Amino acid sequence: QVRLVESGGGSVQAGGSLRLSCAASGFTYGYFCMGWFRQAPGKEREWVASINNFDRTTYADSVQGRFTISKDNAKNTHLQMDSLKPDDTAAYYCAATQGWSLRRSIPDFNYWGQGTQVTVSS
Repeated sequence: QVRLVESGGGSVQAGGSLRLSCAASGFTYGYFCMGWFRQAPGKEREWVASINNFDRTTYADSVQGRFTISKDNAKNTHLQMDSLKPDDTAAYYCAATQGWSLRRSIPDFNYWGQGTQVTVSS
């Protein structure tokens, strides 16, 4: 059974940085795409970034140039967040789906973590 556990959330002032991590377990074989999503209070969950087995990445326009998604050999996925803004305040979720293509939509992802809170103060 696939399990995703996020860590690294916290509080930071605007302009600061945070690094989120997602520890994945239960993948048996094959290609998969990892993604990060976020949900601010009173708003819908939105896609942030994705990475596939070939380390190809894609980002939402709102975070392009500020956030970097990566993964390591231990099947952990990371989201480096720099130049944070108050609008980045949200619960951040790690998600996964099998397949080699980059995915961006919530329905495309089968597995989800519990989320980690990021708060950016002005």
